[in-house]
Amino acid sequence: MAAPRNRKHLLIPDRPRSESYTPHQRNIKQSAYSGPTDHAGHAAFLRNALETAQREATAARRASDIAVTGAVAGITVEFQSPPGFDLKLESLESKRAGIELLNVRYKSTNDDRHAQLATVFIPDGSLKHFFDRFEQYAEQTTKKGKPCHKDLVERIVALRKATLQALWTDLEDVYPADDEMIWWEVWLRRHDGSELARLLEFAEQANLVVGELRLGFDDRIVILVRGTTIQLSASLDVLNDFAELRLAKQAAGFFVDDLSPTEQAEWVNDLKNRTSLSADDATAVCILDTGVNHGHPLLSGILASEDATAINPAWGSDDHEGHGTEMAGLAGYGDLAHVLASSTPIVIPHRLESVKILPPQGKNPPELYGALTAQAVARPEIQAPHRRRAFSMAVTATDERDRGQPTSWSAAVDALAAGRSFDQSTHGLVYLDDPGANVPRLFILSAGNVQSAQLQQAYLDRSDVEAIHDPAHAWNALTVGAFTEKSIINDASYAGWSTLAPPGDLSPWSTTSVSFQDSWPLKPDVVLEGGNVASDGRDFHDGIPDLSLLTTNFKPVKESFTFSWATSAATAQAARLAAIISAEYPNLWPESIRALIVQSARWTKAMEAHLDAASGKKARAKLVRRYGYGVPSLNRALRSANDALTLIAQASISPFTEGKMNDMHLHELPWPKDVLQELGETPVRLRVCLSYFIEPNPGRRGWKKRHRYASHGLRFDLKLPTESPEEFHKRLNKNALDEDEGKPDGGSGMSDWFIGEARNKGSIHLDIWDGTAADLAERGIVGIYPVSGWWKDQPKRDRSQFGARYSLIITIETDADGVDVWTPVAQEVGVPVEVLSAEIS
Repeated sequence: MAAPRNRKHLLIPDRPRSESYTPHQRNIKQSAYSGPTDHAGHAAFLRNALETAQREATAARRASDIAVTGAVAGITVEFQSPPGFDLKLESLESKRAGIELLNVRYKSTNDDRHAQLATVFIPDGSLKHFFDRFEQYAEQTTKKGKPCHKDLVERIVALRKATLQALWTDLEDVYPADDEMIWWEVWLRRHDGSELARLLEFAEQANLVVGELRLGFDDRIVILVRGTTIQLSASLDVLNDFAELRLAKQAAGFFVDDLSPTEQAEWVNDLKNRTSLSADDATAVCILDTGVNHGHPLLSGILASEDATAINPAWGSDDHEGHGTEMAGLAGYGDLAHVLASSTPIVIPHRLESVKILPPQGKNPPELYGALTAQAVARPEIQAPHRRRAFSMAVTATDERDRGQPTSWSAAVDALAAGRSFDQSTHGLVYLDDPGANVPRLFILSAGNVQSAQLQQAYLDRSDVEAIHDPAHAWNALTVGAFTEKSIINDASYAGWSTLAPPGDLSPWSTTSVSFQDSWPLKPDVVLEGGNVASDGRDFHDGIPDLSLLTTNFKPVKESFTFSWATSAATAQAARLAAIISAEYPNLWPESIRALIVQSARWTKAMEAHLDAASGKKARAKLVRRYGYGVPSLNRALRSANDALTLIAQASISPFTEGKMNDMHLHELPWPKDVLQELGETPVRLRVCLSYFIEPNPGRRGWKKRHRYASHGLRFDLKLPTESPEEFHKRLNKNALDEDEGKPDGGSGMSDWFIGEARNKGSIHLDIWDGTAADLAERGIVGIYPVSGWWKDQPKRDRSQFGARYSLIITIETDADGVDVWTPVAQEVGVPVEVLSAEIS
């Protein structure tokens, strides 16, 4: 029988050992591209193509009746690679010559391979950069006898003057017709500070409408523009500030059917009488949504009127639709059906805040939701600057066309999570002058829902192709999907109907990242109760009370309660977990709270059945992209047990310096070695979670080298049972080797882990190791080391000197009776051995 969870998690007091780090060289085999045999002929072909593009650009510029003050004259060129191979992107730009890589895309070819397309801006006078390289390729060779600039030139099979479509980095099938009026998301290349002024001047002459909101990243400015393809096309000839174009996002609307409650007023009064509320300065869940009716009797005590705000004061802070108030009830109390059915006292250790980010229905044009989110974050931080909070947002875009690729919205979430703030004067995401004020933030986002019209009997197949919605693929966010245990319909009016999802499996509403490319994060991170769907074999029915969660209604005078479901409901519950954890452990960072929620998650029996049937780690990783790491437990997130020890380390590492790798960390953990050795062959389980926040670099420019999306990456590794500490050290760090000494043999031990290499996606990495206690006794050293990011490749923008924070959480569990792994470690780190209150549900 498992021991009660009545022990505090143990925060490791000792700092890790930091040392200079150099990775061992990796041998990566790449397919060779044979290239053309006629070098002179290929060079002449490319030279002629570039000259043709130059003539076309000059003619188009002269023919245009639009002139923009201060525009940089030049030509935008599209380069194309051979099918199945990439261009040498780093050689397509030159900062000294003013040549800039604008974006990178892929297109399918007839043989089902993909050709890479790169759009490059070349200012007047800089075409010589390419003409010279073409000539040198044709006439000169290197010391090894190969043509000069071989990789650059041979991997260009075509080039042409770019059309407006060359700037389109969204899905090809949503590119608008020539005369179709749409809102465009325009990405301007930031280079001289006058980009917005030029855009406004151009828009006035081209009869374009420019949105009021904008969002600034380090080298890009994002703004919405309404117009047609024809109207925007002239920008390529007279403006030359556009880097990318995408379709503007619409946020999803939410509607809830009215359901009549029974004796609701009595339920409310009973619950209020047995609820203890928190102080005004307690940790809060800040709900970014349609507003919240803070006058609801169950919400007035945990949401003060001054903590309910709106981006636009003219909207008012009240809930115009109901969705925000639904989220508030779940974030405050959880599923009210469970709370109301109980007679025990309720303690709410946190508060609520609300920022209305959606205007009243009917007044909602496409918005730049990254900028809206950044503005929303600033409201509560101004109102209550010292309050700890988690931001909960169950508002997503209405489509999933990005399929894991970062967007302006998801990148804004990543930047805000990493500690940047919204500058009202420049509309940029910046760091404050005081480094200590740049505090990371925890965002909890809904994965987004399968639309009702897309429901089908084989619902898992549908969820596997319905990609997680923008911005829930943000690396730094805790992304929440939905599962369900609700499988019984008691309402006799639904005789003949049955539930679509079996108990313990994915909710039919939940989207997944199964369709993402392998390089993008594993999402969702966790799943919580999101309700079920009923079917009679032909039609589907949502909103059935037996299959939904109970929460607060935004019109309490009419009805106190309403029903909620899908990933929105799951997200609000996850935000409640985060706030309670933060209240219990006020010294934990947002990175640690995210990690504790993920670390506490377990797959249900239904999920494990799919995982057990998976054929290998790649198949398991696909299922993690469906289920995340399972269903989190508040009890596990808050408490250890004698037989379930959780260790928490919080540290800051400097990954790079001057474009090179810098530090790695070694954690020699307080370890119950003697207890584990005594257990011998007893099975034990180890869970390791590494959580950190990256800085985004969102332009779609190939995501390689200096244009990588993540500022940095971190990895963890544990000493193998058969390794000495010195051998482990040398296996990780080339700097630890003696002169002329090679890397130790023995592998990395990755084969012993449940997920393996796939765990290294995104910025939270969790894996599970099963083995014997005797083996685990010898694994008490963990290495944390960096991998490349754009900080390394752009040293002038590298913030490594300020440190990159991370949280490392390690859990040891055993089913053996009477085992105590917690007490000896508590004594080693100097924590009093005391029994806490009863377990928390």
